[in-house]
Amino acid sequence: MFATIKQIFNANNKDLRKKIGFTLMALFIFKLGTTIVVPVIDKNALGVNSLGFLQLLNVMGGGALEKFSIFSLGVMPYITASIIMQLLEMDIIPYFSELSKEGYTGRAKLNMYTRIFGIILAFVQGYIFSFNYVSGASVMTYVECATILTAGTAFLLWIGDRITEKGIGNGISLLIMAGILSSLPTMFYQAWTEMVGTSVAVMGIVKFIIFVIVYFAIVVGIVYEELAERRIPIQYANRSAGTMMGNSNYIPFKLNSASVIPVIFASALITIPSVIAALIKNTNFTNFVNNYINYTSVTGFILYIAVIILFSYFYTFLELKPDEMVENLQKNGGYIPGVRPGDETLKFIKSTLYRLTFVGSIGLSILAALPIIFGNLTNLSSSVTIGGTGLLIVVGVALETYKQMESLLVTRSYTRATRR
Repeated sequence: MFATIKQIFNANNKDLRKKIGFTLMALFIFKLGTTIVVPVIDKNALGVNSLGFLQLLNVMGGGALEKFSIFSLGVMPYITASIIMQLLEMDIIPYFSELSKEGYTGRAKLNMYTRIFGIILAFVQGYIFSFNYVSGASVMTYVECATILTAGTAFLLWIGDRITEKGIGNGISLLIMAGILSSLPTMFYQAWTEMVGTSVAVMGIVKFIIFVIVYFAIVVGIVYEELAERRIPIQYANRSAGTMMGNSNYIPFKLNSASVIPVIFASALITIPSVIAALIKNTNFTNFVNNYINYTSVTGFILYIAVIILFSYFYTFLELKPDEMVENLQKNGGYIPGVRPGDETLKFIKSTLYRLTFVGSIGLSILAALPIIFGNLTNLSSSVTIGGTGLLIVVGVALETYKQMESLLVTRSYTRATRR
């Protein structure tokens, strides 16, 4: 890692430093935007309304929703739209399924439809959220609020594209990571204040130190889960054994192939009844949601974890597509040593994925459950938490960005070596 940082500051890597600088400037603009409050809202409502089930969205947006800034929705409408579009590509809508098989042109069209759908979702969400901060206003006021929030999401998507094109890493992912990281100093300060208190107590300091150690131990665990993979060796009938060993061909299956998507999907699914309850304002329905569906209740917590595990399996097989994998292996003359081509290979790959996904989904469920359990066992405020989806996103994005930087450095070194 230190060697990579040293190479970045090498005189020959000026263009790479420009990319990093551009990325940091774009992230600064994003953070600046989270402080600009939507002009039509009631300023007295800020900090008074409890976010509840929207806390995850607030964390990913760097506290923008709590302030009801122009970037309150962040890029989450686009993420939600992407998940829904991927589900629709599974022959649910044949047109989208055909586009997914048309290569670059098809993917470009699907990306366009995803963005349009994301903008529509942003407007709907913005209209609903505005009721929390603007009370007794006209329909046009709510529409104005929703339009401002939608424009904020569209601007963030544009910034994300510019980061991907001219900066380092995936722009959308980096925006989410920046939002989460920006809330960490406040969280640790809040933890220190609540654990130690106004008078420095030894016991409070010990609790805070344990809190920090556990927090970073969880980060290490997430890094392990993100990097862990099962490598299935592959041989090809048209290559010699010596060539095969030299190339070290294999199929890498990550322990957590679905990444954070199952948690986002489960959170969105669980929050739908809460949103409906907030809109219809029926006391009986609201009590039912709070007592049985909200993940702070026992039944809601069990439902939340069950949805994460089920969707982990669903999304893993949707993303990796074992049938197509086996078909491509046969077309290229590839096979797994000790396993017959065809149905046995498919059965072997599926059983491997089932076992890996079970372990990965359990780890993901524990990570998602930690903030809820921690909140119930301690008297700390909801802003102080351990584990959670945010950490998984930060670690995952950081690792991918670091790998991209390493890849760029290796490419530049190789290019300079060949020119000599």
